[in-house]
Amino acid sequence: MFFRFLTMKKKEDLNPVLLLLFHLMVWLYTLISFLPSYLLSGVSPPDGDSYGTEQMRAKRAKARSISGMPEGPYRAVSAAQRLKASLHPGVDTLDKMFQTAVARFRHKDCLGTREVISVDDERQNNGKVFKKLILGEYHWLSFEETLTAAVQLGSGLASLGQQPKTNIAIFCETRAEWLIAAQACFAHNFRLVTLYATLGGPAVAHGLNETEVTHIITSRELLETRLQAILIKVPRLQHIIVVDNTPTTWPGYPQNITIHNMATYRLALTSSREREQPQSSDIAVIMYTSGSTGHPKGVMISHSNIIAGITGMADRLPNLCEEDTYIGYLPLAHVLELSAELVCISHGCRIGYSSPHTLVDQSTKIKKGSKGDISILQPTMMAAVPEIMDRIYKNVMMKVEEMSCLQRTLFILAYNYKLEQLAKGHSTPLCDRLIFSKIRNLLGGRTRLLLSGGAPLSAATQRFMNVCLCCPVGQGYGLTETCGAGTISEHWDYSTGRVGGPLVCCEIKLKNWADGNYYSTDHPHARGEILIGGPNVTMGYYKNQDKNQDDFIVDENGQRWFCTGDIGEFQEDGCLKIIDRKKDLVKLQAGEYVSLGKVEAILKNCPLIDNICAYANSDENYVIAFMVPNQKQLQLLAHQHGMEGSWEDLCSSKAVEELVLNALNEAALAAQLERFEIPRKICLSPEPWMPEMGLVTDAFKLKREQLKTYYHDDIKRMYAGK
Repeated sequence: MFFRFLTMKKKEDLNPVLLLLFHLMVWLYTLISFLPSYLLSGVSPPDGDSYGTEQMRAKRAKARSISGMPEGPYRAVSAAQRLKASLHPGVDTLDKMFQTAVARFRHKDCLGTREVISVDDERQNNGKVFKKLILGEYHWLSFEETLTAAVQLGSGLASLGQQPKTNIAIFCETRAEWLIAAQACFAHNFRLVTLYATLGGPAVAHGLNETEVTHIITSRELLETRLQAILIKVPRLQHIIVVDNTPTTWPGYPQNITIHNMATYRLALTSSREREQPQSSDIAVIMYTSGSTGHPKGVMISHSNIIAGITGMADRLPNLCEEDTYIGYLPLAHVLELSAELVCISHGCRIGYSSPHTLVDQSTKIKKGSKGDISILQPTMMAAVPEIMDRIYKNVMMKVEEMSCLQRTLFILAYNYKLEQLAKGHSTPLCDRLIFSKIRNLLGGRTRLLLSGGAPLSAATQRFMNVCLCCPVGQGYGLTETCGAGTISEHWDYSTGRVGGPLVCCEIKLKNWADGNYYSTDHPHARGEILIGGPNVTMGYYKNQDKNQDDFIVDENGQRWFCTGDIGEFQEDGCLKIIDRKKDLVKLQAGEYVSLGKVEAILKNCPLIDNICAYANSDENYVIAFMVPNQKQLQLLAHQHGMEGSWEDLCSSKAVEELVLNALNEAALAAQLERFEIPRKICLSPEPWMPEMGLVTDAFKLKREQLKTYYHDDIKRMYAGK
């Protein structure tokens, strides 16, 4: 497969004439374009910028153990004496943070939404009808206009009886109205309960009933498709505020519930009650997790927790300013997206909204021939979960595989050359301009920083992003319970498989885990369960004292620590590497331990696989897997072996299963997995796993229990007749 070809082909395997011509072009470009400038002004040439300064920075220590012990706690070098908890002195609540941003950037663009020009019904070959959008330009609210909208909404909510320090829910897609509603709640000290827009009815009802909300903010689509069916199960609910410009009458809803139009009543209703400003210790958000390990839990997050978290993140993101544009499309109910957008607000960066269905030109809701959001917005920054980056990587690599021999060879030359130069701390403007510019344009052409979080990013995908998208990937590690803050890699650190050093708002230590045989005395690096401590560690789980006692610790100095359940090791320069997860470790019948997450991360690099879930039963002696194959690659493989049929027929074919299993074995052995770690039997799923199915979270993390239930019969089959 070309994926192996790309990463393994050596210089001596390539045509020596092409190799010579390539390096001659690079040398001439450097000589003609930059040597005069370098001689006259001391500017460094592009393919040797700063003569390795970035390489030197990448090698320096990012964090140190303040105790001198290998298990830590580790702190960022710049925060060795004291952790940082705020961006500006005295700005200790989200209300103050936004007011400060408005004072600095009053007339600058803040929140942007694309105009919908038309919605067309497009009939597919299978008879299904899809909605296709033609979208116009972005329309912007300034910081001052955003503040005005939030003030009006907050006053309107107060007039409807919403009280300070009581809960109000938001169940809505990522859009400007979401952040306006959040700022309204922060300013009036309403506790904002966030729920994923893809949660099923029972999970939504659980969150609303547990938090005893009487008011909820939602969209018309979610009201009609998700909420309406469960209203009878939420008896305390009295007011529904719909963010769209929608009808003012709502027949067919319970009489005890009043439905309001946000745009209409925001202007019509005001409250005479004086606004109660929040304190830093007050709860700002009760954020319900995606439920990847069971029932969604509500995490109580104070104003000071979030301020500390975004302080740590902003310190690690270079040169944030009002010239930056961020594209918001991940769920705002996810801590990564909410934190990223609040960082942008605090630094005057404008936010243009999108969705996974309209993000790029090829997105499912974009009418053929029209432009996706990212092409119009041309963001300089964006956040992404590894699942999305993996898709970009595989799609581009398939395009490269279809190139002519000459084009493919030039691409490989440029790819390997740039990898070498990045490792030396050098830039490659000629390669970027001639070879990688089209790939960079997939993200609008101006992206200077990608932030990855939510799950581990494979080394192959990270290298691809760094090389082909011509911007650094800041791989981060954090959890809802730590406000998304833990670590982020430095933008000049191009190493893979690591998540960077601790942020300036927190410290990290390792705790021995005997069951997994991970100890601080391990060599060459101390290993153990990752514990994160600092002002960004949240207040605990809502109405779940038992879980609080298990997962949160308060030390002798009064500092809170969260026990993550992830296993890590600190390397010589103070960077953290995630190596395992307690809940992913399974002991087989013969006594071998298998890390399911490790197996999945390695096998997902196989081009045949779009998604995979490894499974093992402790009563059995081998691993099995359910997987979503890549349709194009699987159909090509089947065709090469003389097999034809519908997509569903191919996925249910035993012969095709054997072909895929052989490919998996080859990929697993090449990646040096142990024999007992390699799935012995597989089940192919023709349907991709989407959050709406309840099998993955909004960040595309696997929901193992739900997958186990969904594939119950297949598990029995794969373990039968050993």
